[in-house]
Amino acid sequence: MYRFFVYICIFITNTRKHMESIIRQFALANETGKPRPTGNGLINDSFVLPAKNEGETSYFLQRINHHIFENVDGLQQNIRKVTEHIRQKLIASGETDIDRKVLRLIPTKKGEWYHRTPEGDYWRVYVCIENAVSYDKVTPELAEAAGEAFGRFQRQLSDLPFSELCESIPNFHNIEFRLRQWHEAVQEDKAGRVGGCAELLREISRREEEMCLAERLFREGKLPKRINHCDTKVNNMLFGTDGKPLCIVDLDTVMPGFVLSDFGDFMRTAANTGAEDDKDLSRIRVDMEIFTAYTKGYLKEADFLTETEKQLLPYGCRLLSYMQAVRFLTDYLNGDTYYKIQYPDHNLVRTRAQLRLLEEQEKARAAMEDVIRKF
Repeated sequence: MYRFFVYICIFITNTRKHMESIIRQFALANETGKPRPTGNGLINDSFVLPAKNEGETSYFLQRINHHIFENVDGLQQNIRKVTEHIRQKLIASGETDIDRKVLRLIPTKKGEWYHRTPEGDYWRVYVCIENAVSYDKVTPELAEAAGEAFGRFQRQLSDLPFSELCESIPNFHNIEFRLRQWHEAVQEDKAGRVGGCAELLREISRREEEMCLAERLFREGKLPKRINHCDTKVNNMLFGTDGKPLCIVDLDTVMPGFVLSDFGDFMRTAANTGAEDDKDLSRIRVDMEIFTAYTKGYLKEADFLTETEKQLLPYGCRLLSYMQAVRFLTDYLNGDTYYKIQYPDHNLVRTRAQLRLLEEQEKARAAMEDVIRKF
């Protein structure tokens, strides 16, 4: 017991020294206190570095998951370019308290935007936005606020050429790429599961041509690519104590893509009355109140959209539900190697739930298009 206690003490001491060594690499404006783990993110490890003295700056330290984001330099350059571009827009429009309205990266003392440890870990630091809250449950009021915030985010970046950013996860929202992966999974049948998925395979197969529409229109010059967030959840926004949106956060997936993806991804989760992995498919419907509220807020800010982009927003909802169904089924056929599962058929259940949501979105297509025309 004594030896175990000594081991724990040594482990804690070494960990603290390791963290202190990492923190010392960054050009912080003031001393900070003990790092405090924060957040429930599944990708990166996050810590608040509270200011040691009252009135000074606190910071936000993150270890970047370089197994998912393999091009860390490209990732950090994306974030730097996007945040600096938004910052200049805020300054030009006369905004105040700007460090609460856009993230600010802190460079290392060597002038780099991340620090790589001898062990091969990558770390970064932001200025901490204090006295801010985030929400997980979406209400119509929050949906409208989220629509405004993400619409404003895209508008602020609409004149930044998408070619200046890399894809932090290559082909992340490229449905043609996802379908190629799916076809390979069906052909190889690594887990011997294809035989039990005939109906699901037919449902995906019969929609292939329709769902590749965006990529075809892009190649024809009829649909632009822009800089997107690519993870438009309400909990990727910070709100002030007055309930108003402050800042879009979690910028790791900011990359070139179609605005349809950002619009559709929010609706896939927020405007779904069921769960992403709901076993009871009767619970899954399109929440038109959430859809209407988000659309109202989004189109209020997204005045840069072309007519083609506006018309295709409901299609974006179907596209993202379809894409997620393809990804879940691909992983199921490959033997559950990508997504974490809680039980053997979890990815199969997820696939069925996403396809049911897609069916409900297809039924609601006319109602969705009416909402787009209204706003």
